[in-house]
Amino acid sequence: MNKKCRFCNSDLNVTFLDLGMSPLSNAFLDKEQLGETEDFFPLKAYVCESCFLVQLQEWQIPSKIFSKYAYFSSYSKTWLLHAEKYTEKMIKRFSLNKEKFVVEIASNDGYLLQYFKKQGLKILGIEPAENVADVAIKKKIPTQKKFFNSKTALELIEKYKQPDLIVGNNVLAHVPNLNDFVKGLKILLSNNGVITLEFPHLLKLIEMNQFDTVYHEHFSYFSLFVVNKIFEKHELTIFDVEELPTHGGSLRIYVKHAENSKYTVSYQVSMLINKEKNAGLFDINSYKEFSLKIDQIRKELEEFFEKSKIENKKIVCYGAAAKGNTLLNYCKIPKELILYIVDRSIYKQGLFLPGTHIIIKKPEDVKETKPDYLLILPWNLKDEIIKQMGFIRDWGGKFVIPIPEVKVIS
Repeated sequence: MNKKCRFCNSDLNVTFLDLGMSPLSNAFLDKEQLGETEDFFPLKAYVCESCFLVQLQEWQIPSKIFSKYAYFSSYSKTWLLHAEKYTEKMIKRFSLNKEKFVVEIASNDGYLLQYFKKQGLKILGIEPAENVADVAIKKKIPTQKKFFNSKTALELIEKYKQPDLIVGNNVLAHVPNLNDFVKGLKILLSNNGVITLEFPHLLKLIEMNQFDTVYHEHFSYFSLFVVNKIFEKHELTIFDVEELPTHGGSLRIYVKHAENSKYTVSYQVSMLINKEKNAGLFDINSYKEFSLKIDQIRKELEEFFEKSKIENKKIVCYGAAAKGNTLLNYCKIPKELILYIVDRSIYKQGLFLPGTHIIIKKPEDVKETKPDYLLILPWNLKDEIIKQMGFIRDWGGKFVIPIPEVKVIS
């Protein structure tokens, strides 16, 4: 396969992380599929020596990954609260009123646009996963079932007015054709409009050993330095940035047309790029060292499971999340050491995890099994989950957090 950088087209020769062969992290299986051959692909991330974009090769086209999707944003109370606060902040900061038009790309089940709708704003969602888009439409959230690109942008401006605010939460990493996606943003945005995008921060991934956020559905991993270069190429300017705690550490960037003089560029942009430089993100050797830290986490998990086996401890996992599937498949935890996994999503219950084939049950089932340990795979939601599942302490149950290091919480 041709290994070229998806932004600058340079050759990719430096490995950032090699997690071996892995299935698509959201390719859950039903009982009948367990006997069929399962597809595994190399889960290997490279870093471009020219532009420092960390990326995976495109082993599966997006339509195969996202047309029917298992992730529904509304199942996380933490994420819903984040969306509601974001809505309030944008309305206040940019004086959005009922005449303004908001478009969200990768709008999922309407988790965010519902809050703009409550405030009377005109809204539109763009969501390629038909099963997820149907849920949004049932909530009366207008949704186009499409992948977003420059062609889609041209179609939208023929049918609708150009939006005053374009939102994209955790979509940039899912885009294989970065340049065409950003070109589409440029086309769609109104003259004085604003784009906000949120995505996991590469600096936090490296600092906090978040290797499990690497999976096939994420094509790229961004620093602000790299994202700034991508948008500059398409005559868009990042004029502000915020560091967020979501997903283990994310960035929210604010973007305008380069020719728009309404918003001045905040000093936060240069400050954060400087922070990345001081952390070594402009040094190719910093990327080469990351794999050594990950090997240590795998050893810690292996020791935890081995000790639990000797002591006859029962282990259940919480959260059939993509990051959890990366972790379980990479660490090769024997299936028999995990009783089952629980998840609040009714769309996942009764299915089996890709690769490990562990069955997914309801969180309430934990009360019957009374496990000694509950391993929280979506560690970014650990506070919400510990509060929700706090009843395991009644029988002496403990929580286990795998990232940034294996930690047991009573």
